[in-house]
Amino acid sequence: MSDTAVLLLQMGGPDSLEAVKPFLLNLFSDREIIKIGPGWLQPLIARMIVRRRAPKVAEKYREIGGKSPIRELTQAQADALATELGMPCHVGMRYWHPFTAETLTQLRKTGIKKLVALSLYPHYSRATSGSSFNDLTRCLADLDSDLEVVRIPHFYDHPLYIDALAEKIEAGLAGFSDRDAVQLLFSAHSLPQSFIDQGDPYLDHIQTTVRLVMERFDNVSHHLAFQSRAGPVKWLEPSTDEKLQELATGGCKNLLMVPLSFVSDHIETLHEIDIEYAEEAHKLGISDFRRIASLNSSPTFIHCLAELVQDALKAQ
Repeated sequence: MSDTAVLLLQMGGPDSLEAVKPFLLNLFSDREIIKIGPGWLQPLIARMIVRRRAPKVAEKYREIGGKSPIRELTQAQADALATELGMPCHVGMRYWHPFTAETLTQLRKTGIKKLVALSLYPHYSRATSGSSFNDLTRCLADLDSDLEVVRIPHFYDHPLYIDALAEKIEAGLAGFSDRDAVQLLFSAHSLPQSFIDQGDPYLDHIQTTVRLVMERFDNVSHHLAFQSRAGPVKWLEPSTDEKLQELATGGCKNLLMVPLSFVSDHIETLHEIDIEYAEEAHKLGISDFRRIASLNSSPTFIHCLAELVQDALKAQ
């Protein structure tokens, strides 16, 4: 399949503190994530929001090394996948370099005729995979490209994805002296409730993943919550900080966090969970607060991605 390549679609992240502001501007300008006023006014409002939020967000990135690691981690996933498949694999980011348009421009020079576009968001939402695929469509049109594109929009119930999560949970539980005393808290990126009310399948996908994972773990208490809210709208509930309060009130002392909808480390795991929620949990009396290792380039997860690509090509 020398004329076929894979494109991993991911959101991207700032690669320096100076990149935080333009990254956020790209994010808040995307009306598929959030609609702020009429379309013509959104860029102006986005700039106002970013001007206010950028200093605090930049400080968080400073505390995790001065940048997001998502570019390097996604490239490592692409490299591992290329080795597994024996075909070229590339990365296209939605909100920062390498932008999907940049990657497609480079691919034009390679003679590729078929592109397998694989969203690294396990659970479909129009705000994530939907936005990335729409961006891909626009970029191809701008380039007047005749590439044949095979789309893989989600993998929330793929057996190997469930296996990969279960492996990380098992390893996390093994680190506690008394695993029977540990509770699991699945934490997924939140989404405005209005998206779900309008038919977005994200919540159903999240709940299915949790159910399938927990079929592997008997007698382990588990909960689901949602993190990373932004903006004065109704979001999916309960929020992760609210759930932490509830669990602490109920006497929970040993908690293992299971990030969902994140397949590599970035600010939501390294800062929001590892720093912010950890500090809050300890204040609340949850004495042993831990997080499972992110999937990153887990061999089982890479096998999952490879099988997704192979199955998609066979279906052609």
